[in-house]
Amino acid sequence: MTSPVYFWNLRASLKAPYQERIRRLLDRTRFAEAVDGGELTAVKLHFGERGVTSHVQPLMIKPIIDFLLKAGAKPFLTDASTLYVGQRGEAVSHSMQAAQHGFDPLLLGAPVIIADGLKGASQEALRVKGGKHIKKAFIAADIAGADLLVSINHAKGHELAGFGGALKNIGMGSASKQGKMQQHVTTGPLVVVDKCAGCGACIAMCASKALSLTESPAAKGKKILLDNNRCIGCGACFLACKHGGLEINWQTDVTAFLERMMEYAAAVLQPRAKPCLHINFVTCVTPDCDCMGFSDACICPDVGILASLDPVAIDQASIDLINKAEPLWPSHLPKGLKAGDDKLHALRPHLPPAFGLDYAEALGLGTRKYELVAL
Repeated sequence: MTSPVYFWNLRASLKAPYQERIRRLLDRTRFAEAVDGGELTAVKLHFGERGVTSHVQPLMIKPIIDFLLKAGAKPFLTDASTLYVGQRGEAVSHSMQAAQHGFDPLLLGAPVIIADGLKGASQEALRVKGGKHIKKAFIAADIAGADLLVSINHAKGHELAGFGGALKNIGMGSASKQGKMQQHVTTGPLVVVDKCAGCGACIAMCASKALSLTESPAAKGKKILLDNNRCIGCGACFLACKHGGLEINWQTDVTAFLERMMEYAAAVLQPRAKPCLHINFVTCVTPDCDCMGFSDACICPDVGILASLDPVAIDQASIDLINKAEPLWPSHLPKGLKAGDDKLHALRPHLPPAFGLDYAEALGLGTRKYELVAL
């Protein structure tokens, strides 16, 4: 059994400009038939960290919002706060970052709502069916509570997952801080004694009482002490620390990480009675995530835009199209690659062959077998 993935190769004309092509692409999915009218629709996307230029731009999203509004939905643009401290670590800075990148409700016809609340703790615990790592996932409350879900995804490489598409955007991006912590690490944060200012701000944020101040003769003053037995991995301390005294422990088994990420995607997608719409922009295909604070040279030319109701199929099709395309230099790609060679594994050869899509398929999220249907 294959899933249809609809594909536009970016060719346009005066009679069929961008907005008309997007409308035709989305019409082919028949997603509008699932809209009864008035449903609050989470449009999950990445607003781009400061310094990033390769994220999906607001004017590219406008026809998608218009399509949803015409179908009778009530869309809102959304993301959850990041685990690391940056421009998107809490809702105020995150909303300002979205505005600075041009995500204006009056322009787009949809407001920006940060789904996990002011400090990243507004969440729902959702059950994962069939997972081997996570039984209860912590999902941003406003994504979990939305009537419909649309994911708009920038297809690209990723420094940890290897590939970022629909499932990465949904699985990692829909998680609260505690959920992101649960996916990334198996222990609490790392304490960097040399950077700790001994201010105690993180202690006030620690609901589990896992942090305390203790005298450190070597460091000449009070420093943070972590009790790993009490730490629940909520990630609130990262937001509190302004000195770099607490860092994320990125040391994790990559295969297990990808499986946990797919289980989080399952927590978001499995309970939904209606289909979800996924749109992958295989454009500005950078080697790394849009969280990096810069956009590096693309690894291939712009390929096109894909739409499907199957997140596994659309991600597999995106990977195949990236690998089929001509490689570009200068980029992080090693010299000597040809069209058809595996670009994403050339960047990160230690990643498992299917980037976790085989596990997503086993969880029932979709199929890797697809039919690419061109406009």
